Amino acid sequence: MALAEYVGGSIEGFADLMNKKAEELGLKNTHFVTPHGLDQDEHYTTAYELANITDYALNNKKFAQIVGTKQTTIYINGNQKQINNTNELLGNLNGVDGVKTGFTNNAGRCLVTTTKRNGHRIICVVLGADTKKIRTTDSIKLIEYAFSNYEYINIKEKIESQFEEWRKENLKNIEIIKGKNKNLKIKLGNLQINEVPINKNSIKDIKVQIICKNTLQAPLQKNDVIGEIEVKEKEETITKVDILLEEAIEKKNIINYLQQFISNYSIYLEQAI
Repeated sequence: MALAEYVGGSIEGFADLMNKKAEELGLKNTHFVTPHGLDQDEHYTTAYELANITDYALNNKKFAQIVGTKQTTIYINGNQKQINNTNELLGNLNGVDGVKTGFTNNAGRCLVTTTKRNGHRIICVVLGADTKKIRTTDSIKLIEYAFSNYEYINIKEKIESQFEEWRKENLKNIEIIKGKNKNLKIKLGNLQINEVPINKNSIKDIKVQIICKNTLQAPLQKNDVIGEIEVKEKEETITKVDILLEEAIEKKNIINYLQQFISNYSIYLEQAI
């Protein structure tokens, strides 16, 4: 409460700051009223959005350090006191490095856990458990299931490989109307993700679909979007990336048309002779 009043000017002011941050993160089912999270009708979130909040918070190094600390010693008025993290998985399950336990009468026993193994992290959220034991058991089951059944796939490599094959076969078939230059150069936009976790049974269902315009009309600017690559797992879209022009293409003017006419006419005369 003291921290909230100091940072936000008041409890209400701090709640406003939290709600603004939730809006920035695109959270549609989260609303804050208090800084401590005790039961309030208008104070709520979901398991999925708690995972999003956790993902964002872990970018703060101090936060990550605090939630990953199992025990520490503090001093209150010169008196030494050891405090222990209430996260029962921290230090007891391979890779667990946070985050937070929780309990209210309405929410039940809750636990948000982050686990990092082989350079990959998952965030597990369990809400509404009746006991600590159930909360712990369910969290372990979810964590082990995720690491056992999901595999990271290099989407960037898959996209770039198929894009290169498509470019070799299809680039020459794209018509540029009224363009000075017919030598079309294209590239990929920025990929939002390089790797994605996919259920091992669904890896075979990953498809890369390339859609690009067959006809372009000059003038065209550098980085104009002329197509799109979509990666799907069955009917679910995993990611998309734009196909862009690497160089601008100017529109022909009257002089260009005259030069083209003279060139074509000269070829005609040579062939006639």
